[in-house]
Amino acid sequence: MNADSMSQEEMMIYIREHKVPCPKCGKSDFTDIRQFNLMFATQRGVTQDNSNTIYLRPENAQGEYVNYLNVLRTMRAKLPFSIGQIGKAFRNEITPGNFTFRTIEFEQMEFQTFCKHGTDSETYEFYKNYGIRFFEYLGLSQENLRFHNHEKLAYYAKEACDIEYLFPFGWSEINGTHNRTDFDLTRHQQYSGKPMNYYDEITGEKYIPYIIESTYGLDRIFLALLFENLHEEELAENDTRIVLNIAPKLAPIKANILPLIKKKHSNQATEIYHILQKMMMVSYDESGSIGKRYRRGDAIGIPFAITIDDNTIENNLVTIRHRDTMEQETISIENLPVYLFAQLEK
Repeated sequence: MNADSMSQEEMMIYIREHKVPCPKCGKSDFTDIRQFNLMFATQRGVTQDNSNTIYLRPENAQGEYVNYLNVLRTMRAKLPFSIGQIGKAFRNEITPGNFTFRTIEFEQMEFQTFCKHGTDSETYEFYKNYGIRFFEYLGLSQENLRFHNHEKLAYYAKEACDIEYLFPFGWSEINGTHNRTDFDLTRHQQYSGKPMNYYDEITGEKYIPYIIESTYGLDRIFLALLFENLHEEELAENDTRIVLNIAPKLAPIKANILPLIKKKHSNQATEIYHILQKMMMVSYDESGSIGKRYRRGDAIGIPFAITIDDNTIENNLVTIRHRDTMEQETISIENLPVYLFAQLEK
């Protein structure tokens, strides 16, 4: 059966006549088909009896399409060009849950790329592969990533593909790339009466661009990075540590400044903290034993621990401990910033 071509009444009649069973329990006692509203509605108006119904956006893309002409003119853009955006979207989910996978509010990151018909498939392939390279750059392993081409396309789409990550609960989408053709701009032109044409000065052609959309779920990517990099390691008998092995370039805090003995080394440690604070995000920790402070830093992904001890006071040398290997090396305070920046670029 092609359910897409049937009305709700026709589908309900078919279900009852053929006693279509539930795939889980085998029963066929369904309620009538109901239309769910997946958009958030609210009222906008000065007084209660003089208001309009408006909707929170279910996706970010349409704002970029509305502003396409503004960007084209003010930036003097030539095709192909992209508009990038990060922002919140809202869905009136029927069954909210599954942590970040079915939330009513979520963060999207996306490219909307405007291109000429005939170059659209090439641009689409570029953004598919760009997505994989981006995730590998973040530190997601290649074996946990895969393409999933859409078997059934949306009515506006020419090509569509997801990038999925292998979570502990199975493969799930973290990126979607779609060839939306010229559908969106054509519809905006149709209903606004405003021409959405692009004029090619070289060929003299005038046409509505095709759009390649590549969108990323920020919340889901963050969850994937936690699954990929958050581990409990066995170090020795009855000794374990929790460590977040995110790439140093992604770590919010780059280094942890640790005076070995609070009363003896805190002044020198504070000076080093203020020097590095002007260059990168660093933290200062003088509470508890040095081992416990190492463990606290490991658990939140701080890639480098800088210990200030007698060698610092006497020789201007600090000890740097690497989060992932727990190896230590000694370096002069003078060379410390250059050394850290070189490590963060790896």
